[in-house]
Amino acid sequence: MPILKIVIQIISLIVVAIGVVMIYDARKLSEKWFSYGDRNSVVRTLKIIGFILSVIGAIVIINI
Repeated sequence: MPILKIVIQIISLIVVAIGVVMIYDARKLSEKWFSYGDRNSVVRTLKIIGFILSVIGAIVIINI
């Protein structure tokens, strides 16, 4: 079972890293992925999703 804990922690760290990148690069990601006019709402949505991913990953790391 210890190897399973390590694998879950590594996956959780990757999820946290993706969330942090989404928070800090939301404007660049929205320009790259989406091409419609309302960029501010897309940026806000990406930041919220990034925050949620970071929190979920951190909770998993702490509880295991």
